[in-house]
Amino acid sequence: MKVEEAEIVIEALIFAATRPIGPKQLGDILDVEPELVARLVDRVRERYDGRGIQLRSVAGGYQFVSSPECGPWLEQLGRPMVHSPLTLAGVETLAIVAYKQPITKAEIEQIRGVRVDSAVNTLLERDLIVEVGRKDGPGRPILYGTTEQFLVHFGLRSLADLPPQENFAEAPVAEPEEVLESDEVVDTLDT
Repeated sequence: MKVEEAEIVIEALIFAATRPIGPKQLGDILDVEPELVARLVDRVRERYDGRGIQLRSVAGGYQFVSSPECGPWLEQLGRPMVHSPLTLAGVETLAIVAYKQPITKAEIEQIRGVRVDSAVNTLLERDLIVEVGRKDGPGRPILYGTTEQFLVHFGLRSLADLPPQENFAEAPVAEPEEVLESDEVVDTLDT
């Protein structure tokens, strides 16, 4: 197979795949080494630079996606664009799982200082985390880890692409608000 033909086949395979397809799988299909696949993919990626479609490396594989710049026009297609962001509790819980995995719900709660049942359930429903096993010990609690969908959602090739934890400053702890007496009225308007 010529290089040009291999590029065309790789382009078609990535386009047709329902999830990111990795260099090993592409190499197995084409009967070529993964190193050659990576070079061929780079050539395909170059052809799409600056176009409405991009070839991204995500979750250890490759995937075609629309360019973010085209978002306003794509929304006019009438396709339902889901914009329900995670809650702060969900984001915090997901970050803890991503950096500390495998981790139990009790360990997450110890770090966050609050119950995480709802956040964990939401993350499971969105396929951002998954049960990865059971911890040895009393009750054999479930261990959680991130999924391939997590990598795809955040555009990461692997967990190694997560920013180093040292980059995060210690978050300031908010002081609890004073509890108001039941008959107090609070004026929330600025005057």
